[in-house]
Amino acid sequence: MTLIRNQYLSKYITSQCLKLSPYFSPIHNGKLIIMFSNLSGTGRFSREIRPPPAKYGGRHTVALIPGDGIGPELLNHVRELFRFSCVPVDFEVVHVNSSSTSEDDINNAIMAIRRNGVALKGNIETNHTMPPNHKSRNNLLRTSLDLYANVMHCQSLPGVQTRHKNIDIIIIRENTEGEYSSLEHESVSGVVESLKIITRNNSLRIADYAFRLAREKGRRRVTAVHKANIMKLGDGLFLQCCKEVASGYPDIEFDSMIVDNTTMQLVSKPQQFDVMLMPNLYGNVVSNVCAGLVGGPGLVPGANYGRDYAVFETATRNTGKSIANRNIANPTAMLLASCLMLDHLKIHDYANMIRGAILTTMNETRLHTADIGGQGTTSEVVQSIMRIIQSGGPLTTEI
Repeated sequence: MTLIRNQYLSKYITSQCLKLSPYFSPIHNGKLIIMFSNLSGTGRFSREIRPPPAKYGGRHTVALIPGDGIGPELLNHVRELFRFSCVPVDFEVVHVNSSSTSEDDINNAIMAIRRNGVALKGNIETNHTMPPNHKSRNNLLRTSLDLYANVMHCQSLPGVQTRHKNIDIIIIRENTEGEYSSLEHESVSGVVESLKIITRNNSLRIADYAFRLAREKGRRRVTAVHKANIMKLGDGLFLQCCKEVASGYPDIEFDSMIVDNTTMQLVSKPQQFDVMLMPNLYGNVVSNVCAGLVGGPGLVPGANYGRDYAVFETATRNTGKSIANRNIANPTAMLLASCLMLDHLKIHDYANMIRGAILTTMNETRLHTADIGGQGTTSEVVQSIMRIIQSGGPLTTEI
């Protein structure tokens, strides 16, 4: 009787744990194993990242975090465009106050993402008056949800004049550790130590994600970016993990490049790169360089993926405070990010329709906003996209 009772109790505890949190693992060898997902092995993360199921009537609910600067106005345009296009998505709006010392608002946002599985967000301003060990709200959101993969597709867009043509690079950035671990202290007066955390498990899983994505997208080569010649242990571990994973993908070429040489190669011949894989800080630098190569931060969308959640935003994470509420911000990056979100939700028809209208509008140079050399306004760009959708005419589908 005691044995039967214990078996039922074990099953009950397991079922409740799985309901409460994705970080609980099931029973293994008769024992309840509880561990945080970002400390477990890479095999646990090799499964496909699945979107949440649609709600009643085939509609999806998405958390929407307006953020600061130009974020609120750009996301208002996304909502306007979705309503006009009858996209089956409802938004749960969650506001985050970047100037507040309380974390209640960001915790509410995290809860909303856990509830819905997907979010679209503007960038949240970092409060520089907080203590050094205080994580920015953007960083706290990514680490709390274990959004370990930041993905940016940097490609030349029609109608945009740039020095380099035919750029088509996928950048994959480890999103949860490295120099962004917020571990700093002043050991003695005037001497500060800042810890860079590189772990084998997280390096293996981001490398595996990069190679799986490369195979899925039909890419030929993955380039790991590092500084292992100087940081022999930290970046050395990251590079070694990349090599280990690469051996399991014989159909994809693998090479590596030191980060300082990478930036030089990017501005001289960016077409040589296909898929780029790198730790957190280098990803921040390289993604901004690549955004500049194709026309600036107003053109490039970004996505953050974890095992259970996905958050979509502009790739360069800039609030754009200097141009906020002036109707001159380029809406392209945020609109394309919303298309990535629709693709993630498997609503491909709507994603392709809106993306095609965006690219068709890009060919109208008179509508270009100031950041890419024009005099168009944010609302004029969005109105043009809606007119193209309404007309049902041919769309630009190839970049």
